[in-house]
Amino acid sequence: MKMKMKISLVIHGPEVIDSGETKIVLEKLSCLGEVKAELGGTMGKTAVIDAGLEGIIDTGRHLKPSVCIESFFETADLICLLNRGKTLETGKIFGAKVAARLKDPEKKPLVQIESPGCSCGKLIPLNKKAESFIEKLSETLRVPAENPLIFHNPVSIETCEKTGITRIIREISGVLQGENIFVNGIVIGKASSSKIRIISEKGFITAIEGGEIKEHGLEKLHNYEKRDPVDLAGAWIKSGDIRRSSPSRPDVREQNSSAVKSYFISGDRAGSIIPGKVVLIDHEAEKSYELSAGAELVVTVGDDTTAIAGDVLYRLGIPIIGITDGDCDNVTCEPKTFSGSIILRLEPGNDDIVGMRIKKELLKGQNSAVFEDLLAFKEEVLKLAEPSIEAVFKY
Repeated sequence: MKMKMKISLVIHGPEVIDSGETKIVLEKLSCLGEVKAELGGTMGKTAVIDAGLEGIIDTGRHLKPSVCIESFFETADLICLLNRGKTLETGKIFGAKVAARLKDPEKKPLVQIESPGCSCGKLIPLNKKAESFIEKLSETLRVPAENPLIFHNPVSIETCEKTGITRIIREISGVLQGENIFVNGIVIGKASSSKIRIISEKGFITAIEGGEIKEHGLEKLHNYEKRDPVDLAGAWIKSGDIRRSSPSRPDVREQNSSAVKSYFISGDRAGSIIPGKVVLIDHEAEKSYELSAGAELVVTVGDDTTAIAGDVLYRLGIPIIGITDGDCDNVTCEPKTFSGSIILRLEPGNDDIVGMRIKKELLKGQNSAVFEDLLAFKEEVLKLAEPSIEAVFKY
């Protein structure tokens, strides 16, 4: 009896899931062999939940696409990278970057399936071993083949002859004018051109050629007065929105215990004492799933963090206390907020100040703590933020 071919599918980003393309590709690939699917990266996890594909797509490892591919090299006969870029060109650039990061790129056949539901969709062989699979895949998926791009390293190093200062320059491809520019999940600027170069000296970003710097974003990135340097060459950088597409059906996990406890957070059951773990998410919204593990309540700091993390935690049935100041960059589509949450809008510039005080005074310098009374904790937050509160929004 002939053994079924083992196909591993690495899925990148929420857009290819929201569009319905992932489900179709999974069905078609299953005609060719035994398919194992895994999410590469973290931001597509919400889309997997919304699409009802949690039992089909593994979202537990939070590996970068290249690392995920390398793990599949050990077990699969064929690896496919599924992506939906803003354009075909940006999709091809992404595939070339992923392939360039592989330690042994020819170990197993690797094919990129780019935007298969679009008229511009293509199959791109990312190594020589993939070429023998292209014809059959093209016939099965009904997607034509395309030659891969030659990888261009976006990182360069320059040294000024006069000053001797070394600058690291990072180019960003596929940028649209007006898009937000993210470094490690924080918006540090806005594009005014399609060609962007971020420049850093001694670990500190000094300029964005082709874009405007958001000074407050840089302060956050470098951890305010601590002035932490950032490895620009290895940083996670992207442009646009965290999630460009809208979900088909955002569901709440009703079984989460916080679905019951949200009533107490909102104050509708005053007098009841409910214990639980509180987690602080301060400008790390892309890590919301990992950071919120075991939480009954999450405090989010920053407008964009509150929007993104709140949207993620809505799916998990976890209420939030959002600390914002109206400085939102609109990085996600139609964010949801779980019932029982409250969002505080403070005077401009105060969200980070209050966030730091919550961590220092209420969480004893930690990013999480267990409290005997969640409602009492909420009241402490309100008391601490009261001098700068402009509005309170209850959900």
